[in-house]
Amino acid sequence: MSRSVRTRPGASGRNLSEAYDTALLDLDGVVYAGGDAIAYAVESLAAARTGGMHLAYVTNNALRTPDAVAAHLTELGVPAGADDVITSAQAVARLIADQVPAGARVLVIGGEGLRVALRERGLVPVESADDDPAAVVQGYGGPELPWGRFAEACYAVARGVPWYASNTDLTIPGARGIAPGNGAAVEVVRIATGADPQVAGKPLPPMHRETILRTGAERPLVVGDRLDTDIEGAFNGGVDSLLVLTGVTDGARLLAAPPRHRPTYVDADLRGLLTGQPEVTGDEDGGFRCGGWTASAGRERLELEGDGEALDGLRALCAAAWTAAGDSGCELDTDKALARLGL
Repeated sequence: MSRSVRTRPGASGRNLSEAYDTALLDLDGVVYAGGDAIAYAVESLAAARTGGMHLAYVTNNALRTPDAVAAHLTELGVPAGADDVITSAQAVARLIADQVPAGARVLVIGGEGLRVALRERGLVPVESADDDPAAVVQGYGGPELPWGRFAEACYAVARGVPWYASNTDLTIPGARGIAPGNGAAVEVVRIATGADPQVAGKPLPPMHRETILRTGAERPLVVGDRLDTDIEGAFNGGVDSLLVLTGVTDGARLLAAPPRHRPTYVDADLRGLLTGQPEVTGDEDGGFRCGGWTASAGRERLELEGDGEALDGLRALCAAAWTAAGDSGCELDTDKALARLGL
């Protein structure tokens, strides 16, 4: 399916919570970090829900069960039930169930979330490569996952057992900073075996399919902090997206984004759900304007003039950078322009 190349952030005259029926919200880096709620998340989600928006929580983290995630959200002040949570464990379990016999054994390298999801699909989790598994599935198992679990995966994969991964996020945000994610663990097995897994999580179609099947969303808005999972997943699914700057993506990464990583909207945090989005006007000749800012692309760097809200300046810079880059990533120097915005 061909898509036009996005060259500027989108505009919305309506609050996003009114323009879309369902928010498909990432968790780590969007709603919470290291277990604690991110600033403005609780009150923003409450207001969106009160206004009639359905909230669904979509996570590549396969460690915890939907019940556990919902309980954590509720404890933080974001009421949620297990049916409101969609995990990459559920997506990969469905993917496996579509390809192996009913009741098949699956070697689990990961946490309880994977085991529960497999049982939901009628599959039997096992712990050893010697248990005659029909598949190997790997998901985030937390920082205490023993090294020997990777060896079990390698033994089975080397024998030709099909290998699946819940997701391949290289990092995961936490209270103390950025830590290795499941993608880093997948690389351990890949290097040792030379094999490649089938992957279910964002940004790939199995996760989008799982999300739509479970939510019934008709006008979904993907909300995330990662360009390579949340925003690319929305691009692959042909739906709109909102990038919030509360997680791993900073201004420089956003300006350098190739087309599949360019969000529809950009905002500081989840308060962006409760507002419209300003229009970016102008063109390459006269510069791109948003709020009090005008951005343009020079020979070597992005230029920014004016003043006003930093986010408006960033939106104008996005238009200048993305237009200059076309269907590739922007390689212009962005440091000076971002420094003017404090970003």
